[in-house]
Amino acid sequence: MNMRGLLLATTAALAIGILPASAQVLSGQVSSAEEGNMEGVVVTAKKVGSTVAVSVISDAQGRFSFPTAKLEAGQYSLRIRAIGFDLDGSRTVEVTAQTAPISIKLKKARNLSAQLSSSEWYMSFPGTREQKLFMDRCTSCHTYERIAKSTYNADEFIKVLQRMGTYAPGTTPQEPHKRKETRAVMDPERLRPRAEYLASINLSDSETWQYPLKTFPRLTGRSTRVVFTEYDLPRSTAMPHDVILDAEGNAWYSDFGHQYLGKLDPKTGKVTEFTVPTLKADYPPGMLDLEIDKKGDLWIGLMLQAGIAKFDRKAEKFTMYPLPQEINNPASQQAMVMPLSAAVDGKVWMTSVGIPGVHRLELATMKFETFEPFKTMPRGGAERSVYGIKADSKNNLYFMDFGSEYIGRIDAKSGQFSFFKTPTANSNPRRGYMDPQDRLWFTEYRVDKLAMFDTRTERFTEWQAPAYSWPYDVIPDSNGELWTAGMSDDRVTRLDPKSGQTIQYQLPSRTNVRRVWIDNSTATPTLWIGGNHSASIVKVEPLD
Repeated sequence: MNMRGLLLATTAALAIGILPASAQVLSGQVSSAEEGNMEGVVVTAKKVGSTVAVSVISDAQGRFSFPTAKLEAGQYSLRIRAIGFDLDGSRTVEVTAQTAPISIKLKKARNLSAQLSSSEWYMSFPGTREQKLFMDRCTSCHTYERIAKSTYNADEFIKVLQRMGTYAPGTTPQEPHKRKETRAVMDPERLRPRAEYLASINLSDSETWQYPLKTFPRLTGRSTRVVFTEYDLPRSTAMPHDVILDAEGNAWYSDFGHQYLGKLDPKTGKVTEFTVPTLKADYPPGMLDLEIDKKGDLWIGLMLQAGIAKFDRKAEKFTMYPLPQEINNPASQQAMVMPLSAAVDGKVWMTSVGIPGVHRLELATMKFETFEPFKTMPRGGAERSVYGIKADSKNNLYFMDFGSEYIGRIDAKSGQFSFFKTPTANSNPRRGYMDPQDRLWFTEYRVDKLAMFDTRTERFTEWQAPAYSWPYDVIPDSNGELWTAGMSDDRVTRLDPKSGQTIQYQLPSRTNVRRVWIDNSTATPTLWIGGNHSASIVKVEPLD
């Protein structure tokens, strides 16, 4: 096989989606002394030595049953997820064609704080919305648990905040990446109100928190009708940011903290990783946006490597498009790339975070153009930011102002800018999807909403998502339902835009979700997401 770079492959012992020669059975009931039969408990089974885990959720009678097509004979480890409870008893089971129903007993958790999602921590923190609002960016790198369990006082927190301001995207507590551009040290007095608030909610003055820990109720009803499949990636530090499917059903992912483009074959569990060439060897690694064009080639935003790349899936070869010297500087950052309508005029769009603005590349001539839409726009106290970008059918570019409340437009022919204000103030539009009718679906991150902007009528429609979810991305399925996931609540949300009603699904593991992708080829649309902080790819299969 002709591959440039590193090839890592693992073959799972579990063939997902293929019926074993002898169908295996695993079912039973979940209960506890406190509640009796328990609904909404996530039960996960993972064959010993496998890289694939399957999860189901108990119903109103506490019953659960794994689809026979998901399991083969062997010994499986078990785990559960139910806020406030731990598994009580055996953590393994032998699965055969005649496995008798098992009884799973739960006991009250000894350490509730270890189970809280970031959303539950945020919900528990005392204070006003204004005091806490700055924290909605924290979960990109770490959980709120790290803040709550820290012992820094206000003066120490100022130094921590100053240090964190020097880190690059793709940073984790295990792998910090330092920025190369020179940044002014943040004013300590400007940071002091934030530092004092953080010191008021951690353990700097006491051994226990001076506020109750709040939790979400377990999900019930239709939320229990789902099957999860988690695929471990070969590297425990992998950060799958964007996950998308190709025409053959393979799942591809960009690594937010490393120079890898990955491919998962869901039929076998095999993972192959390709090393993405570096453009600036001494700059932080990592990629963000991953797009597939009409030819089936993949495009990647190379972040602080300053450029974009195209990957020919058939030849397994990268073509690199670095920024030219005249627009390449230490702050250059290409998070997003948009090639989907390049056939119209031969031009590919990309963001330029450091401006903030957009570049456009004419592929035939390799000529770059630069657009700075906010240059003459009054700041109004907001820090303008071009985040998600999507092109319509004429390759006009629409961008999301993550620093404020605007959807922007760059006319492909004239280069003129237009701005459209979202109905909700300070909404922080983040990422989204342009459908074949040129309707832009996007998230309003800071206000927990999903929205649609009809680019032809220039009208907005908004829907409320669950509180404290901070939805990052949204995509409609073939039935017209909207799918999103929160960066901090470990839940997937499915919203019916006609009724506004939502169904949530509790993910089996603690993680952080960014891009969402829908496979409409299945009987019921299937969601694919990356576990950005759990080195896994997750398939979510609703049963209705």
